[in-house]
This record gives sequence, structure tokens and C-alpha cells, in this order.
Amino acid sequence: MSSPPLSSATGAGARASKPADRLLVSELSHAFVTADGVSVPIFDKLDFGVGSGEIISIVGRSGAGKSTLFNLISGLLTPQAGRVAVGRRADGSEGRIAYMLQKDLLMPWRTVLQNAVLGIELYRKVTREDLERARRMLARYGLDSVAGAYPHSLSGGMRQRVALTRTLLVDPTLVLLDEPFSALDYETRLTLEDDVMALREQSGTSVILVTHDIEEAIAMSDRVILLGGRPARIEDDIEVCLSTTGPRTAVSAREAPEFRTFHSRIWNGLRGHNIQHAGASA
Repeated sequence: MSSPPLSSATGAGARASKPADRLLVSELSHAFVTADGVSVPIFDKLDFGVGSGEIISIVGRSGAGKSTLFNLISGLLTPQAGRVAVGRRADGSEGRIAYMLQKDLLMPWRTVLQNAVLGIELYRKVTREDLERARRMLARYGLDSVAGAYPHSLSGGMRQRVALTRTLLVDPTLVLLDEPFSALDYETRLTLEDDVMALREQSGTSVILVTHDIEEAIAMSDRVILLGGRPARIEDDIEVCLSTTGPRTAVSAREAPEFRTFHSRIWNGLRGHNIQHAGASA
């Protein structure tokens, strides 16, 4: 995906204090056309930006267009109006987007190591250095002992870690996560939330997370964007500042004194738009 130069974003969906140097979505409008020719608008002049090392969660009702937004950002769909611009790396080379879905989509006939390097294999030949880097990353996620195993022998959490490894090995500047942890048990979800948050500290990778879990959105994110209405607009753009004891983790974030206030603000915003939501606990 080409990456034209970016400027700092302004408006309802942007933070003037942080340049949108990883992604800029500007005046984005899109609609689907039904079989009988009726145009159904999905977005209307959507504006927001993502800074370097920033984690943003997007929440909204089912059918609000969150997955469509990811398809537009990733280039799988072409916007009918507006602009989606991916920022370049510090060395001037093009930025790269990696897209991780709810399903791990591991190929059952490939080993864990072979699945991990699949993303690289899709755009160039895998080198010995790539394999060594994959082994190191698998080891970091506790998967070194199963590098030669096949997906059927892994737990759900282990499979998602392989999928996360595959996502990160392509050296993305921006990672799109479409409800990747929703099918996992609670303990595994917290662990993988920590893994994603560690990306910012280790490599400055930016992340956009679509989730139906309000607690997950607050715990992981620097900002939570609330989509509402039809066509969808940004109804709220919330900067999440938490007073944690020690480093911010999936657990310490949930224990922060501000956590319930953010939860109430997001939940009330969702209710105000008659939004059905899976994370509906008050």
C-alpha cells in the first residue's frame, strides 16, 4: 500500500498533541450498494489519526462498519471518498500494515515455524535470517519447544500467539487487530493483551484494535474511539490516562481508580446510540 506524506490531523478524531505519522484517515465516506441498487452509507466524513507507538481501540454497535473500516485502511477496499494515508518509516521506506483476525487461520499442514514465516513468504523468499528471527520470537512467546509441531496439537492461546508472531515478523508499522482474543479464556486474553502492549515499548509499533469488550479497550489503549450513528461518525474520542501501580499491564490498568469512570463514559455513549454490545457489564 502506498504511503503518501502525512501531516498532523485535526478535528474530532485527532489529537493535536501527537502527529498522525502512522495513519491518517481524512474525510472518509463509504457506502455499500444493495442488489436492488440502493446505496447504504457506512461512513460519513470520518477523520482520525494514529501516532507512532499509539494504541487505539474502536468500539461501536454491531454493524457499525468497524471491519469495513479495517478493510479500507488495509487497502482491501477502495474508499469512495476521502483519504487513507499510511506513514513512511523513519528511513523513508514505505510503511507496512499487518492485519490479524479473530481466527488464527493457521495452515494445518504447516508446522508452527512454517506458519510463522508465512507472511514473509507472501511477498519475498524466506531467508535463513528470517527463520532464526522467527525462532527467537517464538521463544519469546514460549513456543520454542513446539516450533516443529502442527497447529492441531496447540491450545487456542498458543495458536493465537503463533498468529501474532506471523503478524509481527513482517515488520509492520501499523497492526490492525480485529477482535483477535474474543474466543480465548480470560487468563490467556490478559496475557496476549500484555504482549500487544509490549510492542509499543519494544518497537514503537502502532496498533488499532476493534473490540466488543469495553474493559479490553480501556486497559490496552491510549485512546478509545466510539463509532455511532448511521452512517457512522466518531461520537467520542477518549484519551485514556490511568494511574497504575507500577507498569501498565492488562491487570494493573483494570485496577486503576479511573477505570470505572472511563467504562461508564464509553458504556453510556454506546447506550445513547442504542448500540448492542457484548461487553455490557456496568
